[in-house]
Amino acid sequence: MRNLTIGFIGLGLIGGSVARSLRKMYPEFTIMAYSRSASTTQMAMEENLIDKICEKNDPAFSECDYIFLCAPVQTNITYLPFLKEIIQPNCIITDVGSVKGLMHTAIREVGLSDNFIGGHPMAGSEKTGLESSTDYMFENAYYFITPEPGISKERIDEFTELVSATKALTLVMPPEKHDFIVAGISHLPHIMASCLVNTVKGLDTEDQDMKRVAAGGFKDITRIASSSPEMWQQICLTNPIQISSVLGTFIEKLQYAKSLVDAAASEELISMFSSSKNYRDSLLDLRTHNALSNFFYTDMRDESGGIATLTVLLAVKGISIRDIGIIHNREYEQGVLRIEFYNTVDMDAAKEILTKNNYVIYEPK
Repeated sequence: MRNLTIGFIGLGLIGGSVARSLRKMYPEFTIMAYSRSASTTQMAMEENLIDKICEKNDPAFSECDYIFLCAPVQTNITYLPFLKEIIQPNCIITDVGSVKGLMHTAIREVGLSDNFIGGHPMAGSEKTGLESSTDYMFENAYYFITPEPGISKERIDEFTELVSATKALTLVMPPEKHDFIVAGISHLPHIMASCLVNTVKGLDTEDQDMKRVAAGGFKDITRIASSSPEMWQQICLTNPIQISSVLGTFIEKLQYAKSLVDAAASEELISMFSSSKNYRDSLLDLRTHNALSNFFYTDMRDESGGIATLTVLLAVKGISIRDIGIIHNREYEQGVLRIEFYNTVDMDAAKEILTKNNYVIYEPK
């Protein structure tokens, strides 16, 4: 990889994680950044994450070989006229938004099609800000790459090599295809989770008995309903055609399921559940092959400070836990504690440590 100058507009969780990955893999690169929060770029300078603090619409961005737009989509679009005037002819502008169509349309309208390769790393956290970013945020996650039609293969290949520094799994495709895929596997589940929670909220008893016993499968399937309402409002507003299409198909599936229940259609019900089970099981296989399933279950000791003891055992070995949760309902999991890790190396080391300390490990089904 040639020595590059990289610019960032926005340096929060996602932009910061991209920057950290590039700094770790290519310490010789020159990295500059603008953030609406001066404390963010100051922190980045103090951590040697960036080499230069930029102002808004700073001419210094003309020095960049690549510019990452890491603000919300509508905000990113406002920077395009400025960048159109100052970038080098061979500069590549990219973004990290979860919807690509709107950005590509804006790029074409401003006349930057020869300089744009869209990007979408499919990872994140419930936390925000540069302080929550990591150099392993995207490890083994998919990173969509959506180049404009006129971008040469050589430039796509170099950009792919660049973002591979994040250790993500890259996928190159047209923006329209990307938006359809994420509408099905990302946007629809969030809307489903929101509707499911609101359904139970509306049906709950006066004493909120449903809320009291909600655990296990219900909490797992609705966890994402706790995401930012504002973010998901914007996603629905920026990808309405694709989301409406997949919602229509899902509603048809729900109506079909209701008809089977109403008719007590035994054979059709088993066929429906078998079909979904087989497809879901194949997802587990894919996640295992791509090392995306970095969690396991373990029995929780019935003693005071049980969770603290477990976490200390891992912490003294330098193992970071991404998420940990108690499973109150054992219908689907044998263990009562679910532990998720940032990468496979930490997960495997944790298994070895806990096994040596007489914890029983259960693999995900």
